[in-house]
Amino acid sequence: MRHVTFSAILCLILGAAPGAAHAADDADFKPLFNGKNFDGFTQRGGKAKYTIETIEGVPTIVGKSVPNTPNSFMCTDRNYGDFILEYEFKVDEALNCGVQIRSNSIPTFKNGVVHGYQVEIDPDVKRNRMWTAGIYDESRRGWLNDLTNNEPARKAFKPGAWNKIRVEAVGDSIKTFLNGVPAADLVDSMTQTGFIGLQVHGVGKREDTLTVMYRNLRIKDLGQHVWKPIWDGKTFEGWETMTGGKWEIVEDKAGNYLHGTSAVSEKNHGMFIHKEKVKDFTLRLQAKILKGNSGVYYRVDKLKGGVNVAGFQAELDANNDVGGLYETNGRAWVSQPKPEDVKKWWKVGEWNEMTVSAHGTRIVVHVNGFKTAELMNDEKGRREGFLALQMHGGQEMEVMFKEIEVLVPSK
Repeated sequence: MRHVTFSAILCLILGAAPGAAHAADDADFKPLFNGKNFDGFTQRGGKAKYTIETIEGVPTIVGKSVPNTPNSFMCTDRNYGDFILEYEFKVDEALNCGVQIRSNSIPTFKNGVVHGYQVEIDPDVKRNRMWTAGIYDESRRGWLNDLTNNEPARKAFKPGAWNKIRVEAVGDSIKTFLNGVPAADLVDSMTQTGFIGLQVHGVGKREDTLTVMYRNLRIKDLGQHVWKPIWDGKTFEGWETMTGGKWEIVEDKAGNYLHGTSAVSEKNHGMFIHKEKVKDFTLRLQAKILKGNSGVYYRVDKLKGGVNVAGFQAELDANNDVGGLYETNGRAWVSQPKPEDVKKWWKVGEWNEMTVSAHGTRIVVHVNGFKTAELMNDEKGRREGFLALQMHGGQEMEVMFKEIEVLVPSK
């Protein structure tokens, strides 16, 4: 297993920062469909009717509802990772729809149901919601970024008229714009590639036909991001241990893991710390905490003895506060989750996935796909430092880590 250094990661990230594509050359866009037929597309899900018609002189994909059928999707056969997507749509006020991005249909997930990020089309004027260009996770986690707190974007929607949406998906950043107004701004790394799908929402038993139209669909392919290991799973290469507890590598048929133990009598925190400093990154790992208090430290400074570091940690614990943000030798709890919320996302005694995204002053933590903490403009936090895995001092500790990796642009 090949691992990459943080120095190499920084070069890659700086070359493809989220949002940088907005000002890119307009000439690289290509039509998403040929304007004549559905070559390169496959209909999935329900049996809504899709046709191609020339409306106002423009080739337009017209989707019409059909009663007693589930959500329907006209999906690209090709998968996309990082991209800029632009399109116009016009929809009946009673029809909720959307455009799937980075979506998939696989037999092992709910018998092949279409699932993934959806850029919402929500013309619900009667309920005064209008979350068009918000991001919904179809058949998976539900709403990820609605527009409840974005009044300008809500007001940008034009009922009964053509609207334009722009989507910028780069790494774990997904941003949308509705008629030129910034709408959703999501940090989420769960899925990096998938198809694009034009939805006609199911209407239940409703017999009268509802219509959504899509036109001027074009896309700029920006490659994709991939996960790369920064621990090789076999040695301590690139890492060092700091006083407190014992770290060892355990060989396992399902994959090697890092095993840490520490006694109550050990007062110092045990640290497994990466040797290179890092600024911006997206980190993902698997953790199992059987005893005591642990955490994923990032952008920290090294100290001598005691807690060994100063800086932020994304909390890991056998039972409590998992997914919160704590600043050691600083502000203490900056974002502490409620016990009832921890029960939603933490599987006690099992392997759990944690993701930490740090981009400038914005920090986002996910545990098993749930967003557990987010700091939008943390001006007081450090911008650079080391990454470390912790065993708390003064406690009976047993922790395990594996599959430590970061998200980087693919060459």
